[in-house]
Amino acid sequence: MRVDKFLKVSRIIKRRTIANEACDAGRVMINGKVVKAGAEVKIGDIIEIQFGNNTTKIEVLDLKESTKKEDAVNMYKSL
Repeated sequence: MRVDKFLKVSRIIKRRTIANEACDAGRVMINGKVVKAGAEVKIGDIIEIQFGNNTTKIEVLDLKESTKKEDAVNMYKSL
């Protein structure tokens, strides 16, 4: 699954276009590497996202094409 789609489906970032812009700006890293929006995410990957001065670090636990709001938190674990 693409990283921008994962961020949107898991509801870490509200809209896919915003997730896409964050990737293009170099604010998203997978396993320590800066990635573009089309980079593939796999279960077990560590994603770091910079929101201003804050950095959010999560581990991918599940990949789903779509999910309910209540189930979205089960797709990742905050580190």
